Amino acid sequence: MQVAVVTFDGFNELDSFIASALINRCRKDGLEAFLTTPTPVVTSMNGVEVTGQRPMEFVTEADVVLIGSGVKTRDVVADDRLISRLPLDPARQLIGAQCSGALVLARLGLLNGMPACTDLTSRPFVEARGVTVLDTPFHAEGNIATAGGCLASQYLATWVVSRALGEDAARDVLGYVAPVGEQQETIDRALRAVRVGEVALG
Repeated sequence: MQVAVVTFDGFNELDSFIASALINRCRKDGLEAFLTTPTPVVTSMNGVEVTGQRPMEFVTEADVVLIGSGVKTRDVVADDRLISRLPLDPARQLIGAQCSGALVLARLGLLNGMPACTDLTSRPFVEARGVTVLDTPFHAEGNIATAGGCLASQYLATWVVSRALGEDAARDVLGYVAPVGEQQETIDRALRAVRVGEVALG
């Protein structure tokens, strides 16, 4: 399975890098993430230049698409041409958004009637699009998930790994990256956030 971590200019490093790094711990099991960018090089909110691993067109073939956050997300959703490069299909793909990435999902019409998680700065802009914002770090319904707060990107990655490879694989990944002495606590917290945040659809 291939994962597109969509990363725009002005991106938040924690959002894109944490998700991709955790997911790429599962390469040996066939799950691999790629930074997917609209231009060959994007610059983070802190001036870090990154060369994209895949062009935006990769989103059409990816099994999972994660929309990262950043300081220019409102510019992204106002750009019809850029938004048109994101023909996402929740019937076929797992789709997630981190923080202000929820604005992109709302702009694409993927949050109709669905509440979302986002960061405190983005909250009023997400609510202005008619989306109910939850005071929780993670929420998923079916194949669509949102996470709020930079470090909640670990929950988005946990959701992807769990859905693709099962909870045992997620436990292995989380146990590897957890602070020493806090492995079990980290694993339990992430899996609990995902379980609580997932809504069972009939």
